[in-house]
Amino acid sequence: MKKICIINGNPKRDSYCGALAEAYQQGALSKDHQVRVFSVGDLAFDPVLREGYDEQQNLEPDLVAVQEAVRWAHHTVWIFPVWWGAMPAALKGLIDRIFLPGFAFRFDCGPLPTKLLAGRSARVITTMDSPPMIYKLLYGAPVHTMMRKTVLEFCGVDPVKITSLGPLKMAANCRKESWLSMVEGIGRRAD
Repeated sequence: MKKICIINGNPKRDSYCGALAEAYQQGALSKDHQVRVFSVGDLAFDPVLREGYDEQQNLEPDLVAVQEAVRWAHHTVWIFPVWWGAMPAALKGLIDRIFLPGFAFRFDCGPLPTKLLAGRSARVITTMDSPPMIYKLLYGAPVHTMMRKTVLEFCGVDPVKITSLGPLKMAANCRKESWLSMVEGIGRRAD
């Protein structure tokens, strides 16, 4: 049994990303995994890291809860839409505010960090209106690289698996339903 933290990064309250988060959760719970779910649109926090890392900025209670869930979890699932090639600003703000020195990493000596989230895995599920292959080949899939390399692996999370769904805008309902079933299956495997 795994402990799983699911983060829906779409700030819109009623979204397909929310349905994907629910599908993953249902799959995981069907196999008796423990699950904590957060939706960035429901969290009350300042998304701006006001002083960078120069001064400590107190975490709001919702951020403390997310940070504790990330620390608690064996596996974290990040679900969000790709907007302008990147993640929604609110999700980026969440990452900026919780993946802090002393929590996610620290620099002891030299240029490479001590990875404080080692021993955990992650799944990134993105939705987009472009075909995922176009996003990858034409643009280099920048948000996938960012999440895998410069956020999660930087902090020790490995492996990081990525699932891209799209084009969402033109997808028929049966296609969307098949994606929900696929994500529920991923949840059952806690993968």
